Amino acid sequence: MSPRSERTGLTVIKGVGPALAEKLERLGLRSVEDVLFHLPLRYQDRTRVTPIGALRPGMDAVVEGVVQAADVVMGRRRSLLCRLQDGTGTLSLRFYHFSAALKTSLQRGTHLRCYGEVRPGASGLEIYHPEMQNLESREAAPVAETLTPIYPATEGLSQLRLRSLSEAALQWLESGNSLSELLPAAIAADYELAPLREAIRTLHRPPPDVDLEALQDGRHWAQHRLAFEELMAHQLAMLRLRAQIRSRRAPVMSASGELAGQYVRQLGFPLTGAQRRVAEEVVRDLQQPRPMLRLVQGDVGAGKTVVAALAALQALEAGWQVALMAPTEILAEQHFINFQRWFAPLGISVAWMAGKLKGKARTNQLQLIATGDAAMVVGTHALFQEEVRFHNLGLAIIDEQHRFGVQQRLALRDKGAAGQFSPHQLIMTATPIPRTLAMSAYADLDTSVLDELPPGRTPINTVLISDSRREEVVERVRAGCSEGRQAYWVCTLIEESEQLQAQAAEVSWAELCEILPELSIGLIHGRMKPAEKAEIMAAFKAGDLHLLVATTVIEVGVDVPNASLMIIENPERLGLAQLHQLRGRVGRGSTASHCVLLYHAPLSALGRERLGIMRESSDGFVIAEKDLELRGPGEVLGTRQTGLVQFRVADLVRDADLLPAVQEASKRLAREYPDCVQPLIDRWLAQGQQFAQV
Repeated sequence: MSPRSERTGLTVIKGVGPALAEKLERLGLRSVEDVLFHLPLRYQDRTRVTPIGALRPGMDAVVEGVVQAADVVMGRRRSLLCRLQDGTGTLSLRFYHFSAALKTSLQRGTHLRCYGEVRPGASGLEIYHPEMQNLESREAAPVAETLTPIYPATEGLSQLRLRSLSEAALQWLESGNSLSELLPAAIAADYELAPLREAIRTLHRPPPDVDLEALQDGRHWAQHRLAFEELMAHQLAMLRLRAQIRSRRAPVMSASGELAGQYVRQLGFPLTGAQRRVAEEVVRDLQQPRPMLRLVQGDVGAGKTVVAALAALQALEAGWQVALMAPTEILAEQHFINFQRWFAPLGISVAWMAGKLKGKARTNQLQLIATGDAAMVVGTHALFQEEVRFHNLGLAIIDEQHRFGVQQRLALRDKGAAGQFSPHQLIMTATPIPRTLAMSAYADLDTSVLDELPPGRTPINTVLISDSRREEVVERVRAGCSEGRQAYWVCTLIEESEQLQAQAAEVSWAELCEILPELSIGLIHGRMKPAEKAEIMAAFKAGDLHLLVATTVIEVGVDVPNASLMIIENPERLGLAQLHQLRGRVGRGSTASHCVLLYHAPLSALGRERLGIMRESSDGFVIAEKDLELRGPGEVLGTRQTGLVQFRVADLVRDADLLPAVQEASKRLAREYPDCVQPLIDRWLAQGQQFAQV
C-alpha cells in the first residue's frame, strides 16, 4: 500500500476560524500536519519555581511571591513598579505599558507566579513585563511539566495561541490519528532513526530532564530524526530532477577533435593535467545520447574557461550551436572578447546577446542566432528570453551557476534543438563549492574538479592594514606603479545598490587622482555603459592605465597579468568567497603579488577571524568551507537567486556529517520503496520548491 498524502484541515482544531486560518497561512500552516512540523526555535524552563534569593541577572526564571506594594513612579519614562517578596528576598516587576485594571489587580497581599528575564535595575533585581498568573489560593498550583516552546511567530499570533494550537495538534495525534511513517522500518532501523511520532512529541514538549544543550545546538536525537528525513526529501527531489532531465534525448556529439587540437596549439601554453582530465570527462559526456549535467569547479585561475572552450569546440565540430551564459555584463563581455579572439582564427563566428543590446543591433543578433549563422552565442541571462530562438542548440555552458538558479537551468530544455533534444549542460563555478553544498544543492550534477593551477602563477601575499594608515597604502601604490606594475583599488559598500557603489567609487577615484597626479587612473562601476566598461578594461589591459578604481564588478573573469597589487577597502563587508575571488585578479603574472585588506577599525571578533583566514590561506576550497561555517549556506550560495531551499529542521553546516548516509539512504529508498518518494517530497518541500518540470 502506498503512503497516503497528508492533509488534515485545520478546522478539526477547536477555535480555528477563517481569521485565525488566514494568520496561520502567513506561517505556511495550512493543515494539522503543518502545525506538527512547525517546530520551536528555542525553549524556556518553567518546570520549577526559583526562590527570589537565588536569582541572578540574565536568568529566565519562574518566581512566586506576595505583592507588598504597586506604585506609579516617574523617571525618564513613567512606569508601574510592583514589589514582590517570597521570604528569601524582594524582586521588582516593572511595567512601562499598563492600565488602571493592571494596577488594581496588583493589590497588597495578592499571591503571584511570574516568569521573565531577570535584570539589574535601580531598585535591585527587576523583571520587565513578566508573564503573570494570579494564584487565588495559597495551595501550590502545578508548574509546567515540560519545557515551554517558543515558536516562529507572525503579527497577531501570540506564543500562547501557538502553544495551544500545538497542544491541540498533539492531542489529535494521541487520539488515534496517525502521522505516516514514510521511512520504511528497515531503513529506520539501519540508520538508527527513532519513530517520527516520538520525535515530534519530544520536540514540542521536551521533558524537564532533556539534554537542553543538545537541543539548543540541534544535536538532539529527535532533531537528528527529522533532519535526516528532511535532507532525504531534498536529496530525492534533486535525484528526481536529474532523472527527469537525463530521461530526455540529447544530441550525440561525435567529432574528430581537429578544432580542439588547433585551438590548443594556438594557446601558446600547455594544458595542466587537471584541464586535460576534466576536458576528457566532458567530451565523454557529450558523446552520450543523454544530457550531460556536469559541474566544473576549481580555484580562482585554474583555467575553467579553457575547458569550456574545448567543450564548445566538440559541439561546434559536430554541427551544434553553443550558448555561454554569464551572470553579469562585464563577465559576459570578457568571455565574448576571449572566445572571439580564440575562435576567429578557426573560422567560427561568435554572437553577443545582453539585456542592454537594443534596436537594430539586437534584431541582427537574434537573426544570426535563429538561422544558425552564429554557431557560438555569448550573453547574460537575456539568452533565456522568449524572443531568443536557437537554430539547433546542443550545449549550454553556464558560468557562475548559483546566480542563475535551478529553475532557469531547467528552462534551458525549451531552447533545445527543435524541441526534440535537450541541450547538454556544463556548469562552471568561479569559486569552489564546499563539499556539503555540492552534495545537497548540486546533488543533480556530476562534479569535476580542477585542482591544479597553471605553472608560472605566483603566490599572493595578503596583509591586513587599518584604514587609519591609508596614506602609507597610497604611497605603496605610488611606488609599485612607478616601477611599471599595475594596481586595483576596490571600493565596497554595505548596500547592494549599484548607484551608491558607483558614488563611493567615484569619490575614491577623485581623491586618488588628486593625491597621485603623476599616475593615469581609470574608474569602472556597474552603472557605466557596456562600451565604456569594455574601453576602460581594454586600456588597463594594454597598460595605458596604472591604477583601476573599481566596485566589485571586477570580481570575476578579469585577467591582467601585469596587475600585481590590489587594495580592498572595507573587506569586512564582503564574504570570504567574494574576497578570494577579488584577490584572484592579481597573481596572474610572474611578479610577486600583494593584496592589502584595508579594514575599518574596530573589527568584531568574527570579522578578525574571517580576515585572518584570508591572510593564512590561498586555497579556495579551505576558504569555501570556512565561509560556509561562518555565514551559512544561504549567504554562500546567494539563496535569493538560487532556488536553494530553506530548510525547516536541517542545517547544512551542523548536519554535514549526515550527508553521506542521507545520500546512501535516498538512493536505496528510490530503488526499493519508490512509492515513498513522492509523499516524502510533499511533506518537506513547499510547492514552489519542488523542482518539477517548469
